[in-house]
Amino acid sequence: MNTLTQQWRPEFPGLAESVYLNTCSLGQLSRRGAAAVNRFLDLWMRHGASAWYELWLGELADTRARFARLINAQPHEVAILPSVGVALSVIASSLDYRQRPDVIVTEMDFPTIPYQWMARNREGAQVRFLPTPDRVQVPLAAFAEAITGRTALVATTHVFFTSGWVQDIAAISRLAHEQGALALIDGYQAAGQIPVDVKAADVDVYISGGLKWLLGGPGIVLMYVKEALIEQLRPTTTGWFAAKDMFKFNPDRFEMAEDARRFEPGTPAMAAVYAANAGMGIIEEIGVDAVHARTQALAADLHARLRRAGLEPRLPDDPARHAGITALPVADPPAVVKALKAQKIIIDYRPGLLRLSPYFYNTEEENQILVDALLAALDQ
Repeated sequence: MNTLTQQWRPEFPGLAESVYLNTCSLGQLSRRGAAAVNRFLDLWMRHGASAWYELWLGELADTRARFARLINAQPHEVAILPSVGVALSVIASSLDYRQRPDVIVTEMDFPTIPYQWMARNREGAQVRFLPTPDRVQVPLAAFAEAITGRTALVATTHVFFTSGWVQDIAAISRLAHEQGALALIDGYQAAGQIPVDVKAADVDVYISGGLKWLLGGPGIVLMYVKEALIEQLRPTTTGWFAAKDMFKFNPDRFEMAEDARRFEPGTPAMAAVYAANAGMGIIEEIGVDAVHARTQALAADLHARLRRAGLEPRLPDDPARHAGITALPVADPPAVVKALKAQKIIIDYRPGLLRLSPYFYNTEEENQILVDALLAALDQ
């Protein structure tokens, strides 16, 4: 077994219960994550409301700082929110669509992204979809052609959730900025499993969360907003956590926080914060480069085994542009997923394809178990 996998596999007891190749949907629960949530519950029981002032605000600060380190940002540029949908709504409420109505998205983005601006049509927002030629990627030339002086925002994905294609977010940001538009990147399928440097990419907003590759579970999203942009964005979707002096509880005067806290509408789910901090701590301890290298090796091994078995995954021509999600077109994805689940092999599906996603804690042996089970299920 690979040394990194051998060292860390015992940290995830759920791996003994199944062949789990579905981190792109939900990361495995670690012992540290479970212990962190139990610690939160114990603090809640022992301290009650005083835990906010004595402990939990500090945990929130630690979470912002840890995510900032993972993406090369500063802690005051990070906001904590409950979901990508909420994060997008806060940013969307900050924009004026009268002079710049266009929001550029792609056919490969997760639906939450276009839905947000479709729902803002009454405010003047107009969603412009970029097509994909191959269900794998969207060419940069399509962005260059679509972004104009009417574009308010390019809102797209770092790693596509069906194909695993890694977009060139630095190039997309540059194209947006050349036309005076902003670049928002959904990094939910990226942060943790691939290196992210928001400063080098010069993105304006970068969003990720605990659910998948950051190993923190549901209920928490981390959103980076570029320091120079924070003061310019004044969201109308807001709440008491966004106030500069939140604990003054002044209903007559609303001054927004001067840092990224202004994008935090309400009270955070602290159990999710504790779990996310533990998950990010594991990624930080291993190192994103090491996580990425091991995950890439497992993906390459899986691709080779699939092809030897006569199966054809849908992949980019350049392996360097592929992250940890492998798409395998099949005739009846739900039936295959159900058949494999009966054998305690956990994968996922999207319309027309299976999603297979080994992570650093998986093994080559599990890849082969999956391939053998796939062949049997597809022959039925």
